[in-house]
Amino acid sequence: MQLDTPLVYVKGVGPHRAGMLEAKGLTTVNDLLHYPPFRYEDRSNLKSIDRLAPGEMATVIVDVRETRLPKVGRKNVGIFEAKFGDASRVTLTGKWFHGAYLANVLLEGTRLSIYGKVEFDPYKGDLMMMHPEFEMLAADDEDGDMSLHTGRVVPIYEAAGKVTPKMMRALARRVLDEVAPLEDFLPAVFRERLKLMDRWAAVQAIHFPGEDADLRLLNSYRSPAHFRMILEEFFWLECGLELKRTKARAETGIGFALTDRVREKIKAMLPFKPTGAQKRVLGEIAKDMAAPHPMNRLLQGDVGSGKTLVAAEAAIIAIENGYQVAVLAPTEILAMQHYAYFKNLFERLGYVVVPLAGSFKPKEKEKIRGFVEQGMAHIIVGTHAILEEGVKFQNLGLAIVDEQHRFGVMQRLKLMEKGTVKPDVLVMTATPIPRTLALTLYGDLDTSVIDEMPPGRKPIHTKHLPSSRIEEVWSFVGREAAAGRQAYVVYPVIEESETTGLKAAERSYLDLRDVVFPRLAVGLLHGKLPQADKEAVMSAFKAGRIHVLVATTVVEVGVDVPNATVMVIEQAERFGLAQLHQLRGRVGRGADQSYCLLVTEKLGEPARERIRTMTESTDGFYIAEMDLRLRGPGEFFGTKQSGMPALRFANIIRDAELLEVARNEAEAFIHHPPSEEELRRAVHFIQENWQRRYGLVQVG
Repeated sequence: MQLDTPLVYVKGVGPHRAGMLEAKGLTTVNDLLHYPPFRYEDRSNLKSIDRLAPGEMATVIVDVRETRLPKVGRKNVGIFEAKFGDASRVTLTGKWFHGAYLANVLLEGTRLSIYGKVEFDPYKGDLMMMHPEFEMLAADDEDGDMSLHTGRVVPIYEAAGKVTPKMMRALARRVLDEVAPLEDFLPAVFRERLKLMDRWAAVQAIHFPGEDADLRLLNSYRSPAHFRMILEEFFWLECGLELKRTKARAETGIGFALTDRVREKIKAMLPFKPTGAQKRVLGEIAKDMAAPHPMNRLLQGDVGSGKTLVAAEAAIIAIENGYQVAVLAPTEILAMQHYAYFKNLFERLGYVVVPLAGSFKPKEKEKIRGFVEQGMAHIIVGTHAILEEGVKFQNLGLAIVDEQHRFGVMQRLKLMEKGTVKPDVLVMTATPIPRTLALTLYGDLDTSVIDEMPPGRKPIHTKHLPSSRIEEVWSFVGREAAAGRQAYVVYPVIEESETTGLKAAERSYLDLRDVVFPRLAVGLLHGKLPQADKEAVMSAFKAGRIHVLVATTVVEVGVDVPNATVMVIEQAERFGLAQLHQLRGRVGRGADQSYCLLVTEKLGEPARERIRTMTESTDGFYIAEMDLRLRGPGEFFGTKQSGMPALRFANIIRDAELLEVARNEAEAFIHHPPSEEELRRAVHFIQENWQRRYGLVQVG
C-alpha cells in the first residue's frame, strides 16, 4: 500500500464510503494517516462482571449466552437485548435501540470484548449497558490483548457520514499495518534541537497510543507524538510563508519618489491633524513605497481608528508619481461610502475619482472603463466589478483592498496583475488579529497597526437587555432623537437572500414607523433595495432627515454618521463577535456619548459568552482573541477565503506558543540552512506535499 493509494481501493472502504470520507477531505492513505482522533477514551479498566459497579465505564470480556428481540403483540419494539456471562457466573445485559441487525451478529457462544457505562436495571434487578461498544474476539483470546476497540486507550475519530468512529479506527489500523514506515523530512538540526520524536513513531502513537500513554496529555494534544506533529505542521507552513515573503521582496516593483510636492499635497488634503499612530503607520507605508520592490502591507486598525485616511495619504504618493489607484471593497454600500469619502478629500486636489459596481448599467460601466483605461481617472473605487477582464488600467501603481478577510487570496492577486509592473498593495482590516496570528494568516504581508483612536472619542456604553424590556429601548431611542441625535436598529439578516429575515426587518420598520415613532422619520435599508434607493436612504440619514434607520448588516462596515449615537441590535445572539463589534463601531464617531444596546431572545452558553464579552470590552484586539477562542481558527479566518491551510494536528489558538517557536526555526532554516541540499530538499517537500495537500499558495 502506497501513501497516494486512493482510499476507495483500501479493503473495507469501497465507492460509497470513499465518497463520505472525501467529504472530510480524506481521499488517500496519506490523508487518513494525517487525520488524528479528536479525543481518547481509557477503556483499559478490564473487570469481571461480578466486580462491576453502576456508574463506572468498564471493559468486560464476555460470552453471548442468549439474545432476544422483545415484542408487544406482534410488533417488534426495536430493542435488541443480549445476555452476557463470564467465569464469575454473574450475567450482564446489553441493550441496543434499532439493533435488530445484531441478531445476525451476536450469536450465542460468540466471545466479545464490550465497553460502556454500567447501569442498574430497576425492573429486572441486574446490571446492564446501553449501546456498549463491542469487538469480536477469537475463542482463545482470554484477556483481550488483541482488542482494537476495548481494553486499551482507544482513539475516538470524528465520524464521516455513516463511516462511524469504530469503522475509522479499524481503517486506521489496517492502513498502519500495510503502509511502509513514513520517511522523516524535517531537518535533522530542527528535530535534534527540539528533541522531537521520529515521524513514523509519532503517527503510530497518535492513532494507537501505547499502554503507558497519559490520557490527560493525549486529550490536551500535549503528548510527545502530538507535540512532534504540531511542530511539523507549523514548521512547513512557516517555511512556505517565508519563501513567499523572500520571493516577493526580490521582485521588481515601483520606487515612488517622496517629493516636497507629495508632502504638500498630503497636508492640503488632511481634514484634521492625524494621530501619532497614523503618522507612524504612514511612515512605514511611505518607506515601503519608496523601495524598488512591490509593497505588500497589512494595515490593521480598530473600528474608527482612521485607516481610510492613511490609505488616502498613500494614494496621493502614487498619484503624484503618475500612477493610478484602485480601491476594492467587499460590498456596494461600502464601496460607495469609500467613493464619497475619497471624492470629498480629493476634489480640492484636482484628482478624478470614479466608482464601479456590479449594479451599474452597461453604458455606465463602459464609460467608466474608458476613463480608467485612458488614464483620465486617478482613483477607481468599487467592488468585484473592478476585477472583471474588461477593466484595464493605463498605469496602476497602488491597490488598496478593504476588509481583506472577505476576499480570497486569488482575488487580490488578480487585482495586482492589472498593473504593467506589479503595483504596491495595501490591505486594510478592522478585524484586529494578534501579531503572531496575523503574520501567519497574512504570511506574505508586512504588518502595520493603528493602535490609537482620534482625540475626543468617548468609549461606547454597551448594555444587554432581554427582548421583554424592548419598550425601555424604544423610550431611550426616542429621548436621543428628541435631543437631535440619530439611531440605528439592526436586524440579523445574515445572508441578504434570507427572505424571512428581510420580512422581519420590514415588519419591524413598519411597526417603528407607524406605532412606536409616529412623529419621527424612520428609514429602511437592506441589501435587496436598488442601488439608487440605498444611496437615497443613506444620504437622508447622513443629512439628518432620517432619525431612526432600520437596517440589516449592510451597515456593518464603512457607514460613517457622526450624529448617530445609538446602535440597537435586535436578536444579538444571532451575530458573531466580530460582527457585533463592527456594528457597534457605526456609533461613537462624534463628540456625543454613544450607546450600543444588545437585545436578545433565549441565550445559549456560546451566545451568552459573546454578549458578556461585548459588554465588558470595546478593545478590538481583546474581542478578536475571544472570537478566535469561541469560534476556532478555521471559522474565524475563513480558511477557504484566506488561503490559510486546514491544519490537521495544530490549532493556531491553542498552540500559539509552538507557532512562535516554529516561525523562528523556519526563518533561521530558510535564511541560514545547514546546506543548500537540505534547503532544496525542504522546498521540494513543501511543493510536493503542502501545496497540494494543504492548498498553500505557490512558493516558487
